[in-house]
Parts: sequence; C-alpha cells; structure tokens
Amino acid sequence: MVTDFTAQTKELIDNLKGVCTSYGLGNDGNEFKIITQVFLYKFMNDKFGYEVKQIDAKLRKAESWEQEIAKYTEKEYAMLLNKMSADSAKLKRVHYLSHLFNNQSQAEFAKLFDDTLRDIAIFNKDIFSVRTGTGEPIKLFDELSQYISDSSQRDNFCKALVNQLVNSSFEKIFSQKFDFFSTIFEYLIKDYNKDGGGKYAEYYTPHAVSKIMASILVDKPVANVTCYDPSAGSGTLLMNLAHAIGEDRCTIYSQDISQKSSGMLRLNLILNNLVHSIQNIIQGNTLLTPYHKAGDKLMTFDYIVSNPPFKLDFSDYIADLDTKQNHERFFAGFPNVPNKDKDKMAIYPLFIQHIMHSLSAKGKAAIVVPTGFITAQSGIEKKIREKLVDEKMLRGVVSMPSNIFATTGTNVSILFIDKDNKKGDIVLMDASKLGKTVKDGKNQKTLLSEEEEQLIIETFNKHEAKEDFTVVVSYDQIKEKNYSFSAGQYFDVKIEYIDISTEVFAEKMEGLKANLDSLFAESKALEREIQKQLNGLTL
Repeated sequence: MVTDFTAQTKELIDNLKGVCTSYGLGNDGNEFKIITQVFLYKFMNDKFGYEVKQIDAKLRKAESWEQEIAKYTEKEYAMLLNKMSADSAKLKRVHYLSHLFNNQSQAEFAKLFDDTLRDIAIFNKDIFSVRTGTGEPIKLFDELSQYISDSSQRDNFCKALVNQLVNSSFEKIFSQKFDFFSTIFEYLIKDYNKDGGGKYAEYYTPHAVSKIMASILVDKPVANVTCYDPSAGSGTLLMNLAHAIGEDRCTIYSQDISQKSSGMLRLNLILNNLVHSIQNIIQGNTLLTPYHKAGDKLMTFDYIVSNPPFKLDFSDYIADLDTKQNHERFFAGFPNVPNKDKDKMAIYPLFIQHIMHSLSAKGKAAIVVPTGFITAQSGIEKKIREKLVDEKMLRGVVSMPSNIFATTGTNVSILFIDKDNKKGDIVLMDASKLGKTVKDGKNQKTLLSEEEEQLIIETFNKHEAKEDFTVVVSYDQIKEKNYSFSAGQYFDVKIEYIDISTEVFAEKMEGLKANLDSLFAESKALEREIQKQLNGLTL
C-alpha cells in the first residue's frame, strides 16, 4: 500500500512540473518555489481534513467533510481549531482546496489563489515562520502567479495547478512515518538541490550517509535532547537524526546562509512531524553571526550533525572572525587564503571548530570531512586532530567509498566526536572498498546496499576490529602515529612465508639485483640527459 501511495505522490509532483513546463517555467529558477509551495498547500489541506475527522465523528462519517463542516457556527468552528494539534496548519473554510476548485469561474482567479495562500501564512505565522538572523520572518508562501510573466495566462496557470491537486488525497498516508516522507521529500526536491550556483553550494547528503551518521550517534535511547546543524542545507542529516532519536524526544536547531535551503528545511520539518522546531530554523551566516545563544554565549547542543561546504571564498570575512572573543571558538586558527582561486579556500575546518565549541558537556557530533583531513601533517587540520585526541573527545572515523557523493569527486570520511569518550576505545574504519558504482547523469556514484550500511553501523557500534576493515585504538596509539586518523596506518602488515630451496632463493635475489641495476642505469642516463638540456638552456 505504501508503494502505491509513493507512486501516486510522485505522479502528482510530476504533473505539477508538467503544468510549469506548459506555461514556460520548466527549469526556470522559480519552478522549485512553485512546486514545493503548491505541494505544501496540498499537504496542509489534506492533513487538516484528516485531523478534524479524528476530532469529530460526524466529519469522519460524512460523504463530504467540507460540506458537513460548512454547517458549523463560527463559535463551533473556532472550538474545533482549538482542539487541533499544535503541529498542523489551522485553516479557515475559505482556505480549503475545495473552495478554490469551486470558484474557478471567478474573475481574477489568480488573485484569489495568491490571497488564499498568503492568508494561510498569516493565519499560521506563529508556528510556520522561518526567520533570518536579524529576526525578519521568511513567508511561507509567495505570490506564485507572479512568476508567469504574461499576466493574461495567470488565471489559467493557477486553475491548472488546482485541478492537479484535487485528483489525489494524502489523507490515508498520515499514519506513515519517516521513511515514506523522506522518500517523497527527496523526490520533490531532486531537481532543485544540485551542488552548484550561488556563493554557498547547497550540499545534499545521501540518505545512506545520513543514516550511518545518525545510527552511530544514537546507539541507545535518549529523550529531551537538542540537535543542531550549523550548515543544515535541506535538512537530510537532521531528519535522520530526529528519526533515530524520536521526533517527539528532541528539539531541532539549525542555521544556513541559503534562503532556498532554509525553505526546503521548513518543508522537511512539516512533512516529518517536527513543526515544533520551525521557530529554531535560522537563515544566516553561522560562522560570522551564529544565532543560537544562551545569554551572551553560544548555545551548546547534545547532538550535532554537519556536512559543511569544503571550499569557498571566505576571505572577506576572516578579519571579522579574527577577534578576541572568537579565539576560543577558532582555537586552531584560520585557513590560508589562496593567492589565486580564492574559492578553493578550505572553509570546513572553521565549521569543525565551531561544532567542537558548540557541544554540551557530554555532546556528540558527526561531521562529513574530506578524507585528506584525517592525515594532514600540518596546519589547522593537524591542530584540530591534536585537540580531539589530547582532550579525549574522539570516538572514531569512517572513511567512505569514492563517489559516495555524485556531485563531488572528493573522497570523504565521517568524523565522530564524543566528549564523554574519555577512556578511548576509538574505532577507525576503512569502508572505501564497499559499495557498487553506478552512473548518475554525467557522474559516477557509489551506492551502499542495506547490508553494507548495517555492517558499518553494527561494526562501529560494537567496537569490533576486523581485518583490513576496522581497528580499535587508544589515544596513546594515535599520538604514536602522529595523530593520524587513517585506519590503514594501523592495520597489521602481513608477510607471506613460503618454503623455498637455497638455489631458488639465490635465483630470486639475483633477479632482483639485476632489475635494480637496470633501473639505476636508466636513472643515471636520464640524469645525464636532463643535465645536458639544462646546460643548453644556460648557454
């Protein structure tokens, strides 16, 4: 049954995209606003119908709940709204999809459509408002008809959208949980969350990576905890984390500089029964102006997840960051600014430092980092690793397969921090050989099977050492290896012993000697040739 609902919902999304294409908005920069906001309106409308039916049996038994609810007095209707759950949109009767559908003959229908969505946003502003770092609310719905440049086509465009919405119902799927809505959300935004465009690339973390991070972080039941992502994007990491903990047992906090991503995250929270946390979703520059504070200090969190941007030009802000009050937060310093290609400036170490500073006394974190971070022999990367070990807050590292992100060829690892891991027992895992490579558009992508995901999660959480896969080490052992977090540097070197005769041994050694002599002669000849060319240049 879930499969049928998934197919029907995806068909609705495709049909809405078809309407946009028919009116010249296919692949337009505003198409994602139309698709996601119209989908959200449909979702809110159907959830409202579902909830009022749970409250009043007459509505549940009625052939048309809209016609039955029309009989309510204003006072009865207000009482009904007061009984609804706090995480659902409260709608006036003129907000219903059926009201729009029945009034398509009205002059200036596009205005009615836009006014309806705008009034829903105003009526529910206290629970659905995402804010900027300065406190400015970001509205729930835009005036969608205005994206049609030909004003004579706006009425027909809005009617076409409404006519797609009335052909399906979400009411029977509200008993479904995270996996259904995470699949729908990924399908809904798949064409609008590409890595590229804008100063901050809008990173999308694959579901497998998100699941691994959440399942390792949350290895036992917890309640009443705070979860934070300082570079939240569309919220995949936070949704997986909240699902692992329990949506009713955690409060979500986030910040991201992208308005587009913040809007997507709001939608994700609504779909996944986390409306209570929307007020904590902030659009703003986390590094420069972190929003979430307790008094004059940064707020600390029990769980932090992050897939920060690895490289971008942040050179304009370094001077503003390099202040006395920020020295504790950025204890390892600031990345070098390249003389050329400033957009290749490594910014992720700033996010790691911010996350370490934002952890509560027993806080845990999981951060996606470029694999080069775990072995860098100098710079702020090395200083960060030293602090993680010296202050005994490292839980482990999982090095992922190449191309686990289809949008980047950078090899990545997941860094796990646990401020309560004082005894050590650190798990270093090399999962780079797992997965199956498939074509994803123009790119190669590595997919992990469910069995491989479970292998990573269970092996890590059980602290198992497996040959050529995982090692379990102490803080002292990591210091001895110059603070390397690479599992491969701790694997035992295996030497294969075979019995051979003295004659065969001598023959093998002679062959090796001859090969070395040949290589040495070639190198000397090459050296003479290079010197000859250099002499010619000098002359």
